Amino acid sequence: MSKTLLYGATKVDEDNQAYSAVASLKQFQWRNRVFVIFADEENARAARQENQLLADRNALQDRDIVILKIAGGSVREVFGAGENLEAAAIADDLGDPTAGEFAAYLVGKDGTVKLKLSEPISRGELLAIIDSMPVRAAEIASDKQQTCEESGKRD
Repeated sequence: MSKTLLYGATKVDEDNQAYSAVASLKQFQWRNRVFVIFADEENARAARQENQLLADRNALQDRDIVILKIAGGSVREVFGAGENLEAAAIADDLGDPTAGEFAAYLVGKDGTVKLKLSEPISRGELLAIIDSMPVRAAEIASDKQQTCEESGKRD
């Protein structure tokens, strides 16, 4: 399986396209993580990826994930919702994946590409990658603090 994890850089080159915000997905910035699936010709790997991720909708919701599928020049919202999404613009911003080949991208809340895949990823592996990201770690810490404060008020 080929995958490239991009978020681990310590020095970010803002001119490098790998770290530039994905303009076509700007509506999700700081609100959602976006997982974009480009379907292969038979759609088999894309369908397998969808099914793998949709098996745990609560985990997707907890992590503010939107899943988009691009096939045949159109965008389908698999999980979550967006507005005025254009398949060609998203493909262009993500480096024009090879038509007819499976590809998937994870775009973080900061709007940059965090992960590029040429094969489906397991739900557990994807969630572990997301949970290791600094923004997600801050969300978890904030949720724990809020839970502690709420339980303290009830005592």
